[in-house]
Amino acid sequence: MKRISAERELRKQPDFTIFFTVLILAGFGLVMVFSASYIPSLETRGDAFFFLRRQAFWIILGLLGMIFTAGINYWKWRKLAPLLLILNFLLLLMVFIPGVGIEVGEARRWIGFGGFQIQPAEFTKLAMIVFSAAFLSKKSIRMDNFWNSSFIPLAVMGLSFLFILKQPDLGTGLVVAAVVGVIIFAAGIPYKQLFFLFITCLPMVLYLALGAEYRMKRIFSFLDPWADPLGTGYHIIQSLYALGPGGLFGVGLGRSRQKLYYLPEPQNDFIFAIIGEELGFLGAVTIMLLFFILFWRGFKTSLMAPDTFGSLLAAGVTGMVTIQALINIGVVTGSIPITGINLPFISAGGSSLFFTMCGIGILLNISRYIRS
Repeated sequence: MKRISAERELRKQPDFTIFFTVLILAGFGLVMVFSASYIPSLETRGDAFFFLRRQAFWIILGLLGMIFTAGINYWKWRKLAPLLLILNFLLLLMVFIPGVGIEVGEARRWIGFGGFQIQPAEFTKLAMIVFSAAFLSKKSIRMDNFWNSSFIPLAVMGLSFLFILKQPDLGTGLVVAAVVGVIIFAAGIPYKQLFFLFITCLPMVLYLALGAEYRMKRIFSFLDPWADPLGTGYHIIQSLYALGPGGLFGVGLGRSRQKLYYLPEPQNDFIFAIIGEELGFLGAVTIMLLFFILFWRGFKTSLMAPDTFGSLLAAGVTGMVTIQALINIGVVTGSIPITGINLPFISAGGSSLFFTMCGIGILLNISRYIRS
């Protein structure tokens, strides 16, 4: 496919379905973050609007980032790929520098500058998407030559994965690996190589899942949460207690019982449980439908992109959002073991929300060039 000239004017409007779907999800998230947090925040912080203001700030910042990246011709990201990769490793290293990296509990996942905090692993997702798409879209790349094609982004991803695992943050590391896998698959990796990768990675995943005591406990609590209802099974049980009473229409917005210190940090990773409790099955299905619409339009953008780089870039961004949504909903419903992955655009968050919306901006720019 011919590469579009950098001087060529934009030919059409961006995909407004993607744009408005993201706005609806973010707006819905703002309401649900306030609903899930205002009572605990009032009693523990003396400020019922703490998380509401924080979420509104990051949504505004994310919108600015989305508008900014939507205005950049997407093929310019190819030239920036090496710079983004260098910045990625610098940020990941800064996490471990005393005075810069911020430790919460036993995890070091954030860096702070004068009260402003970001999570470098969230930037890693975008950096790996851009780098993998740029590398695999080169004309000299032949996907049947594993060592000259798929191996390079996998090796770079593996190094990033080790830094993220050291924090430790296995959940985010697995999302990064899965997103790179989506791009490699979209680039046309032969099925034999794909099968080989699966067989090779499976023992590694099992080792990572069972190699640490707390991860192993999460696996066992997923299989039988009632074996330790006040320990490792607590989150899953309380999440199901939230979803169950919701019924078809929910108990009503703001009337969740589980947010009253039963479900820890309900505005974060388990906010989907509060949605199910307050808005019921219909509210939960509406959220899933919105994510499906986003996946469908992103998938279409990837298929109809005018060049390989745009196609792989769109596939990566779409995969990033879809994988995170599937994991989060799977955890909340007890379908998969607990991992610390938030619900895109809805969970209370800062850097995750910002970088995800920046990725959507890139997707919007690609949608301006899709073939009719």
